[in-house]
Amino acid sequence: MKIENNRVVQIHYTLRDDQGEILDSSVDHEPLPYIHGVGALIPGLEKELLGKETGDKFSVVISPSEGYGEYEEDQVFQVSAKDFDEGDELELGMQVQLEAENGPAVATITEIEGDEVTLDMNHPLAGVALHFEVEVIEVRGATKQELEHGHAHAPGAHEH
Repeated sequence: MKIENNRVVQIHYTLRDDQGEILDSSVDHEPLPYIHGVGALIPGLEKELLGKETGDKFSVVISPSEGYGEYEEDQVFQVSAKDFDEGDELELGMQVQLEAENGPAVATITEIEGDEVTLDMNHPLAGVALHFEVEVIEVRGATKQELEHGHAHAPGAHEH
């Protein structure tokens, strides 16, 4: 069975950066299940998986524009430490939730200088070329319930 929209797919993957450092991997863990075509994966990886079958293995480099987007300087800004709740222990690399124009957003603290805190709302992998090694473990049709929920279910999950 080939991968196409509304198929449940399970993959093993290893993700590396340009330097070859492993950023994430499902190897030695459970494979990653997803429904193809519902936006569960970055666009570039989903495009590469289209038409593949169980047992297929491939390597691909996904550009930032097809991954987590280009790095945008206008997504970096400074706020006062006083804008945080009193008693919050602010640390470099800490992720904080903000209220943005479009609803809740996550930012990473990238600098603390005196009372000034620099926040970066870019995804941590924005601007990074993503090097994937992928193995397709399983391809099957999605159930009506999985399609309604928008995600793959483990065998026996959500059944009544």
